[in-house]
Amino acid sequence: MAKFDKDEFNHKIFSRINNLISEYELIKEGELIAVALSGGKDSVLTLHALKRYQEILDFDLVAISVDEGIKGYRSHGIGAAVQNASDLGVELIQKSFLEEEGFALDDIYTNFKSACIPCGVFRRNILNKTAYEVGASKIATGHNLDDEIQSFLMSFARGDTIKFSKFGPELDVIHPKLIPRIKPLWNTPEKEVGMWAVLNDINIHLDECPYSHLSLRAKIKEFLNVNEDAYPGIKNNIMESFKKILVFENDISTSLNECEICGEPTSSDICKACEIKELVSQNSESHVQDE
Repeated sequence: MAKFDKDEFNHKIFSRINNLISEYELIKEGELIAVALSGGKDSVLTLHALKRYQEILDFDLVAISVDEGIKGYRSHGIGAAVQNASDLGVELIQKSFLEEEGFALDDIYTNFKSACIPCGVFRRNILNKTAYEVGASKIATGHNLDDEIQSFLMSFARGDTIKFSKFGPELDVIHPKLIPRIKPLWNTPEKEVGMWAVLNDINIHLDECPYSHLSLRAKIKEFLNVNEDAYPGIKNNIMESFKKILVFENDISTSLNECEICGEPTSSDICKACEIKELVSQNSESHVQDE
């Protein structure tokens, strides 16, 4: 592809992201935005886009990476996160399941039907706590258009309409300790994110998580991609329908308590992270007794 085409493509990508940030006022002047930086293409583009957006608006950036503890997989992602943050002059805070929770994902995944369940809970928990500790106003995630459609269909299939309130490019503040999320790539197709990384020779983590094939999300992703190839435009059609639902469902309010064990925000008395740690602890004790 000619250089002119690359420049034109880059302009298209960053203009769309800038317009989304501006339209929804995702970032306000003087805020500290924490980027959830895994080293994958989506989070790396988010970091680059927000770094560029600092030329338009005065705000601060910090990046947070979380090592889940997946042998043979996570190290390259962390390396990509370190390099991109360094290249852009953005501080990177590195956290890990092992240091924060006392175990790696590889150590506990057999306790669950899908490793994605504990992984998602602990990753969100660590990101939120770290962002809160550094005083961040928002956490910017790399959720792209495809991710959003997949999440929407997963909740739709489960009849979980409460989750609809968590969709959209921004989430409202619903608890002082729960840092709201913004999604600068909300209307950017995953395919274009990959093209951006390749065209610009960006160091990203390309490997698929070894546990991802077990998830419902992976099955829905494959279903959507197959049908998009057969019927081009189907993803955009789903997104447009989804936006109409958002108008009616985005006012769902959630009452949050603070976990009786760790003090983190939760809709129950005990947060999911503490529930899972208790389950892991019980299973570990049972395993020791059996031996």
